[in-house]
Amino acid sequence: MAAAQGILTARGGMTSHAAVVARGMGKCCVAGAETIKVFEDKQYFEVNGTQVKKGEWITLDGSTGEVFVGQIPVVDPELNENFETFMSWVNDFKRLGIRTNADTPKDSEVALSFGAEGIGLCRTEHMFFEGERIKSVRKMIVSSNEDERRKALLELLPMQRKDFYEIFKVMKGLPVTIRLLDPPLHEFLPTEEEDIKEIATEMGMTFDELKSTIISLHEMNPMLGHRGCRLSITYPEIVEMQARAIFEAAADLTKEGYDIQPEVMVPLVGSLMEIKIIREKIVSIADEVMNEKNLKFAYKIGTMIEVPRACLIADKIAREAEFFSFGTNDLTQMTYGFSRDDSGKFLPAYIEQGILAKDPFATLDIGGVGELIKTGFEKGRKTRKDLKVGICGEHGGDPKSIEFCHKVGMDYVSASPYRVPVARLAAAQAAIMEETDTGENKE
Repeated sequence: MAAAQGILTARGGMTSHAAVVARGMGKCCVAGAETIKVFEDKQYFEVNGTQVKKGEWITLDGSTGEVFVGQIPVVDPELNENFETFMSWVNDFKRLGIRTNADTPKDSEVALSFGAEGIGLCRTEHMFFEGERIKSVRKMIVSSNEDERRKALLELLPMQRKDFYEIFKVMKGLPVTIRLLDPPLHEFLPTEEEDIKEIATEMGMTFDELKSTIISLHEMNPMLGHRGCRLSITYPEIVEMQARAIFEAAADLTKEGYDIQPEVMVPLVGSLMEIKIIREKIVSIADEVMNEKNLKFAYKIGTMIEVPRACLIADKIAREAEFFSFGTNDLTQMTYGFSRDDSGKFLPAYIEQGILAKDPFATLDIGGVGELIKTGFEKGRKTRKDLKVGICGEHGGDPKSIEFCHKVGMDYVSASPYRVPVARLAAAQAAIMEETDTGENKE
């Protein structure tokens, strides 16, 4: 994806991982073009009787989802003084804070240039794939005991610390919310036999040993399986390494005179004890680092609300969480029972037949998912009056969804770097509409 100029997929949808990662990278992406038939061995794809072979030009329109055969000239947009002037007016009206979803210093710089006020979601798993570190990740995953896992994690520690140091430095004291490791571990392992052979040799394992490990990690429904905070519960050494990397980076920059505001986010929490157990470990590591470095720094521990049950017991979860960030991609998926990666096959028919007005992964479902969010918001604030609340799903860049967040009373929304200007404008429009609304436009 990093090498590609644009991305076209036959499967998925607006919030599938290909689309989410592409959006964060500023790449044009059309995900879930279901009429495309890909013939990988023959190196071409076919749609409506037209064959497009490897090496031929196509042009994508990421806004409309259109795919054109041939090369169409495109123009790179440029920011000028008019943009800056207009956005200064936007800032005069908006109430919502606008953060960004960013995983690298480059993404963070882009978002800052567009006016982001912090990072609402930093996905640490994207850092795990970088360069040589994937080998250390794989060593950790295939380890047969805790000692071996800890050795592999020690290799990762300086890499993660450097990542966080660089992002904190770019953000110059603005809040940065870092999500602990979220995806299932099998995503870091190879699937093709040739790759398994190569990696087994690199790791000093036999082909059969590595393949057996990969098979043992396979899950029937990994999106609902061993991932998120469940990894931190079963492998506490992972959260210990990540927390240490975060806090050591914060301590180093504090010594340099920066005012760092790390926010550690625990994903997929659905019960009070999950966040309680993990919070205790994070606090313990923070205390250790501050004692070792002989200094103090502020930090927050919160959770990503993406399981419907978490919305219903948010008053209890708020005892341990200092902030909530609603992960609306997964919350929509779990509320509807629609797969983020497969719903593109039937959602167009639902919209065409009037079952749904809009794709709920593109524009927040106010009547269903929105009600869960309001419940979680109100329950959380009853327990903790100063609870910071935002959203970090792809809805954070959708104007209608941002209007809902404004009405609910959230503190911020977090959008992909290139959607930050749209989010800022939508937040200002929501504030103006609230002031001028006579009641006719209210739902």
